[in-house]
Amino acid sequence: MIGTRVSHELRRRLVRVVRAERISPRMRRIVVGGEQLAGFTSLGPDDHVKLFFPERGVTDPDAVFASPRRDYTPQRFDPERLELTLDFVLHGAGPASSWAAEAEPGELLGLGGPRASLVPPDDATPWVLAGDETALPAIGRALAELNPGQACLALIEVADVEEERYLPSPGNAQIRFLHRNGVDAGRSDLLDQALREASLPAGAAFRIAAEIETARRLRDWLIAERGIDRDRIRAAGYWRLGAADGGSRIDS
Repeated sequence: MIGTRVSHELRRRLVRVVRAERISPRMRRIVVGGEQLAGFTSLGPDDHVKLFFPERGVTDPDAVFASPRRDYTPQRFDPERLELTLDFVLHGAGPASSWAAEAEPGELLGLGGPRASLVPPDDATPWVLAGDETALPAIGRALAELNPGQACLALIEVADVEEERYLPSPGNAQIRFLHRNGVDAGRSDLLDQALREASLPAGAAFRIAAEIETARRLRDWLIAERGIDRDRIRAAGYWRLGAADGGSRIDS
């Protein structure tokens, strides 16, 4: 009910930074491009690619793909310009955040995938999207790809009001930003409160993406307290509190 899985040829690509801009105090948008993006395919809003972050000056492909790697959502792909847009949360030390904070045009990046896409049904199913700032690229893309008039409730936890952004959508979207205002990421219950208080659309499907234990808790509450079928919920932990690379799809 969440969507149809479509597999893709798994390829590794070398791309270079085309341009970069700060879109909020804690998020930087980086556009990469190159001839190797020919044939790149991303069909679902919660697709992910594997990014490889080489040290500056590294050009050997084998060395690039031996570099630290992390999963990120393709925000937008332009097949004519062969450009891929990626948004990075700047959260201090770490290979991805450190690279994204300083990336300049011309710098090399390794890219793999996506291995598959989960394509949402082309119907009027209402959606409920819930996540923290790490899910903003996926939530923003999901909102942009709604059918005209399609109902959607988006609950988005961010650090503060400065992290809000305009998220255009052709759908009938209600978007609520929830501000932690000094509470550490991964230790807030704002999404729990907002989901409990929300008027959930009948027959809705759910996408949840946040710190892994938060995402698991929200998924379990929907099943136990709201009686939502598991097959109407897609929950993913995009990161794990206290771990460098602890994200995972939540299946149990």
